[in-house]
Amino acid sequence: MTDMYVYHFKRMGPSGELLLSNRRATIDRIQLEGEAVMESQLVVDHTEVDDNGFVIGHADAASHPRDALWTQIRSLEQRAKSRDREALQLDERSEAAARYMLSLESRELRKQSQALRAKRIDMLIQELEHQIHQRASIQFAASLTSS
Repeated sequence: MTDMYVYHFKRMGPSGELLLSNRRATIDRIQLEGEAVMESQLVVDHTEVDDNGFVIGHADAASHPRDALWTQIRSLEQRAKSRDREALQLDERSEAAARYMLSLESRELRKQSQALRAKRIDMLIQELEHQIHQRASIQFAASLTSS
């Protein structure tokens, strides 16, 4: 189990302007590319980072908030699974305390995941209600003009 910290970063563009990266990367990678934006820190599982130090397939809130939530949910689940796998490799007797801590961490990560799932469901319901309201308004306006 390895949590990794990843960040967006600023780098020089072709015209010498500072550009913000679309993808997050590890500090080691960023040192080759530019300067980390520390406020964008995100914790991910090591399985979510490619060999070049870039995060694989993460959506950000700029793309769509519900997609960013799904990305966070998936990452939390990956981190929980990673802890579960590590706990299973430890000896029940001699490493009981470490197993217990990994179990607690896994449970907490899943709890966070469930909270984000509930938030995402609320967002989806709100979007659906908004679409229904828009369609009803359009149909009502069309019925007024055809009368």
